[in-house]
Amino acid sequence: MRTTTRSGTCALVAAGVLALSMTSAPAAAENADEYRAEYHLTVPDHWKNDPQRPILIDGTYHYYYLYNGDYDADPSANYGTEWRHATSTDGVRWADQGVAAPKGTNANYDLWSGSAVVDTENTAGFGDDAVVMLVTQMDHPTEAEKEDASGPQAQFLWYSTDGGYNFRPHGDQPVMPNEGREHFRDPKIVWDEDRGRWVALVAEADRVSFYTSPDLLDWTRRWEYVDDGIGMIECPDLFRMRADDGSVRWVFGVSANGYLTDDPATFAYWTGDFDGERFHFDDADPRWLDDGYDWYGAVTWPDAEAPLDRRLAVGWMNSWAYPHDTVTWPADGFNGTDSITRELRLVGDGDGHRLLSRPAAALDDHAARTVALGDVAVDGHEVLDYRGAAYRVETTVAWETAENIGLQVRRSDDGARHADVGATREYTYVNRGATGHPGGDETLESRAPYAPGDEVRLTVLVDRTSVELFVDDGSRVHSNQVFAPPEDLGLALYTVGGGAVFRDVVVTEFAPIALRPARVLNDFESADWGDGWTATGSFADAGTTVSDLSGQVGDRVADTFAGGGDSATGSITSPAFTIDRTRIRFLLAGGENPLGQEPATSVQLLIDGEPVRTATGRDDPVLRAVEWDVSEFAGRSAQIQILDDATGDWGHLIVDHIVHMDGAA
Repeated sequence: MRTTTRSGTCALVAAGVLALSMTSAPAAAENADEYRAEYHLTVPDHWKNDPQRPILIDGTYHYYYLYNGDYDADPSANYGTEWRHATSTDGVRWADQGVAAPKGTNANYDLWSGSAVVDTENTAGFGDDAVVMLVTQMDHPTEAEKEDASGPQAQFLWYSTDGGYNFRPHGDQPVMPNEGREHFRDPKIVWDEDRGRWVALVAEADRVSFYTSPDLLDWTRRWEYVDDGIGMIECPDLFRMRADDGSVRWVFGVSANGYLTDDPATFAYWTGDFDGERFHFDDADPRWLDDGYDWYGAVTWPDAEAPLDRRLAVGWMNSWAYPHDTVTWPADGFNGTDSITRELRLVGDGDGHRLLSRPAAALDDHAARTVALGDVAVDGHEVLDYRGAAYRVETTVAWETAENIGLQVRRSDDGARHADVGATREYTYVNRGATGHPGGDETLESRAPYAPGDEVRLTVLVDRTSVELFVDDGSRVHSNQVFAPPEDLGLALYTVGGGAVFRDVVVTEFAPIALRPARVLNDFESADWGDGWTATGSFADAGTTVSDLSGQVGDRVADTFAGGGDSATGSITSPAFTIDRTRIRFLLAGGENPLGQEPATSVQLLIDGEPVRTATGRDDPVLRAVEWDVSEFAGRSAQIQILDDATGDWGHLIVDHIVHMDGAA
């Protein structure tokens, strides 16, 4: 765990600084949404950290992140992360799909960072369009190594045959063994179209190693990039983009601790060429994609509408300097927020090429209200007629005589508490020293060099625990956690050293997009049918079956063969539950005997005892995904029933992992 700090000074710090550092166990909050972000992705409960690069399947982005449902804010505990899954059609609003790759499934315990790809050509042999992930785990850790997560790091394959919803490990052996390295993690896979093979980048503390493979199974180490000047290197990235001048460049990026060189601890990147084995740099010095304190472990992915011209990106809004200092855990029982999804463009300048970033255009599709405040002349302070905890404010500022201009957001009624965002003639900044914040005095104000023209464009995203500043066309960005008290809702403009005009001040509010957690109705991992489930006929004295079918989740399934073979008949029915999500999804195999063509082998959704949705098998043992749209039954009481009346060949059903969740947002 990293505990480094970064120095900074305060731009407009009030006399009393409220610094919050809360790591105690969560108490029952009066308002469960007291600090949960309105329009940023937050983990439904407990803990999240590193994002995992989203993949596109049939028009839907599938996003994974490291999740720990056992998090208790004890820094000495083993956090035991696994991969949780969310889906989206626009990359901004996400729907929770629950855990896709659970910890403790194989001998290698936790799952850490990696990357997933769609294997369209079946190079790995798991089937056309299988989703394959290369992920860091410990290689057969001892019990002591599990406790402190100190086992040897290696890279393992997992795969999904149901579109990325559920993954299984490809055995317990690594496809990239450790070979004695202390740090060896975060593999990022890309497809090298020019050479028809896979490329993987692996972080090794002060270096990134490049590997190639024809099939995701057998990897050859080709080259390594060594950099001991930017601290711990993690979460590498490699992609190709077309710049605004028409040229096509490769971009190589890493998350790194730049505090050692007075740089950010965010995402460093270089432009250049990639020859299939090594990266050739345009310039040896990195640029940084975010100048704030809280944009770490970031991932990028191609925009579906213009994959070569635009990429989307998201970062974990936290820092390893103070990962547990958050107001959300004691108040609301979660610790984990993502940055807003941003859009990246590559542009040419006098120093080569650089990335510009701005909030993804799809954010506007979720606007709920706009408040136009017009032009405001300021010489000192001007409190605006607006109050809010979650919004975007935009303005173009004409400097006139001012030396320092900005906005006070999350301002208290008496003006004593606030976060300041703005620019001087020399640098841009976000200062959180006059309100609640994580960390110590070393991380109060993030700065970035700036050479302004006659005016400066400021776009500020404010949410309940965060502030993100985008300057001009995204040339400078600051992402910072800010823990303002919930009652601090004011907004003010200010200047120092003279006057300025804030033109076209516009505030936009967004519809709440908090995730509704997916609910597992039955994973069939207990020996009986499950809590509250009832069985009739041949299945009354039976239970679930230990199995190992393609696409299976966990060790057991509900297989009606268990009641006495194909001749067994009866039903297995869930307890009543309320339909409070839009979809029900499960895995199904077995006999093809649809309801209505008796005798049936059918899974059905019952409302008032009558089937309103049904599904049957395909006379084979291959588990396939079935998904029902149940939005029309919102608020109704329902049951799931597995019915088996058939007694001939394939007179049984196999069912696994029934989940009630929302569809892709």
